[in-house]
Amino acid sequence: MTVELGIKSDPIHGRFSFEWLFDLLKELDVHFVQMGSYPEIYTLEDDFFRKLRRSAEARDVHIKSCFTTLRDLGGFLTGDPYLERAAERIFRRLIRVAALVGADSTGGHGGSVFRDRMTAKGTGIARFLSHMKDLMGLARQEGLGALTIEPMSCLAEHPTLPEEIDRMVEELGAHHRENPRQTVPVYLCPDIGHGYADGRKRIIHDNWGLFEHTIPCMWEFHFKNTDALYDETFGFSPPETERGIVDLVRLRRLLEKNAHRFPVHPVIGYLEIGGPKVGRDYADGQLERMIVDSLERLKAVFLDSGSGGS
Repeated sequence: MTVELGIKSDPIHGRFSFEWLFDLLKELDVHFVQMGSYPEIYTLEDDFFRKLRRSAEARDVHIKSCFTTLRDLGGFLTGDPYLERAAERIFRRLIRVAALVGADSTGGHGGSVFRDRMTAKGTGIARFLSHMKDLMGLARQEGLGALTIEPMSCLAEHPTLPEEIDRMVEELGAHHRENPRQTVPVYLCPDIGHGYADGRKRIIHDNWGLFEHTIPCMWEFHFKNTDALYDETFGFSPPETERGIVDLVRLRRLLEKNAHRFPVHPVIGYLEIGGPKVGRDYADGQLERMIVDSLERLKAVFLDSGSGGS
């Protein structure tokens, strides 16, 4: 089972330049970036992204994927037509941005229903699936290989439960099979730190079971550590590894056991962590240390173990 390593660009936003990140990855011999969204991404001119692609490629880094960061697509499930149309415009622009930077795919989480209108989730999902079918066609026109959706840890969001994941995969998969030349497939970008605990803090679906459930439709995934109730997220430095529940050796074994079930090979896992609070000073080298500690730990488990790598 070959696992490639990459990083989602969230930690640098508002803190460091992309060039700083590309240089650091070159030093670490890590070659893949999932570009996370940020406020300006939807209004920047096309040439910004063409320049960014050249900058990455000059350092042997590939922006392989684009993915939302700020729950940008939330409007799909709200039932508000203004928010719904905004979510579609955002996704359409993200598809174009992905094409400009040379990414193979783009995606995000599928939106959320308002907590005071939970009974509307079913109709919201139906609207989301309808929009996705149109967007699958746009992604094909832009030359992408896939769209991706991230299963989440909150019942108000979509998809969270195994049956929601299955419904989405089956309906959009059928649409692609009926229109193979006009659409791209929709795959999943699960997070090993995502499980579902209900409002009473009962674990309904643990992160391991949900992650394994998504493997037959997994295009890529997120490396992220978390606590026992999935309330906090953090990396894999020594102190974080000690307090987190994501055992990377167990994850490697799970991937190897299920290697025959993956729809794509190799699969890329992106480190997804935040950074220090934006707008605050912090010690020199703090962000670099956060990134390096986690990536070095991932390399030790997934690359130096003989499981393959970048």
